Amino acid sequence: MEAKEIALILLTKEEEQERLDTVLAKHFKNVYSRAYFQYLIEEGLVLLNGIPLKKRAKLRAGSEIEVKFISKPKIHLAPEAIPLAILYEDEYVLAINKPAGMVVHPAPGNWSGTFVNGLLYHCDQLAYQEGSFRPGIVHRLDKGTSGVLVAAKTFEMQQKLATLFASRQVYKEYWTVCLGRPPDGEVDAPIGRHPIHRKQMAMIPNGKEARSFFKTLGYNGKLSIVQVLIATGRTHQIRVHLKSQGTPILGDDLYGSSSLNHQHGADRPLLHAATLKFQHPITGSPLQLIAEPPDDMVRFIRKILSLEQQKEVFRQKS
Repeated sequence: MEAKEIALILLTKEEEQERLDTVLAKHFKNVYSRAYFQYLIEEGLVLLNGIPLKKRAKLRAGSEIEVKFISKPKIHLAPEAIPLAILYEDEYVLAINKPAGMVVHPAPGNWSGTFVNGLLYHCDQLAYQEGSFRPGIVHRLDKGTSGVLVAAKTFEMQQKLATLFASRQVYKEYWTVCLGRPPDGEVDAPIGRHPIHRKQMAMIPNGKEARSFFKTLGYNGKLSIVQVLIATGRTHQIRVHLKSQGTPILGDDLYGSSSLNHQHGADRPLLHAATLKFQHPITGSPLQLIAEPPDDMVRFIRKILSLEQQKEVFRQKS
């Protein structure tokens, strides 16, 4: 599509520490959104010193950014017959065991095949506003993370559930496989965008509060099965906190060891949202949602835990 307008921008020293889509959105405040610039970057219409910007490109002060503006196509959220492993459902809420690899909601590069597309097919009366790509969504799991994912069917429920998550009234338990053995206990360290590696998060002084609690369930001298409770829900929180202990999640190429991940045959971060517990905002009844771990995690659980330990762990989840 032919560009309707072209703009040139020189990056400042302060801007090289920010995400480029954020920088561009500030330059064109109240005109174009950050999501629009993400779309242009995906389409190869943002050039860095004359070359289409790559996701991992290093930004430097003085770099010339050329932006080719086009009309963004209207994206229609299409219902898709995607199988959903339903854990719980009533007229207000739906909970599934999300498989690793499923994206939660549409975004540039992932306009179909998401949980939202499957949700629209399953709930033909799902309430959502036109133009929204996140109908029913109240929390997220990374693409590579499996486990309990909750969505609302009504606007009222979406608001109430969002309030529960924001006010930390939801019990959130994860299981993960780690390289090494992290110490049991709390990690209380703020998290924000990494100052250099813009695809990563990091523990930084001016980040947002982040608290995680770790308990090792079993260790075989190389790998451990770890139970994680989180009091906050920051982007990549568990992954960053475990990296800080020198025990990154197995399969996590972004924060861990690609060579060791390959050696152990782990092709995604082995992180699983095992349990969510909260009080149903409409009925007032307690809800405990438990998702069994996927086969790739079970394989490591059987390697690391003794038979008696396995029985004890799964007895606790039943």
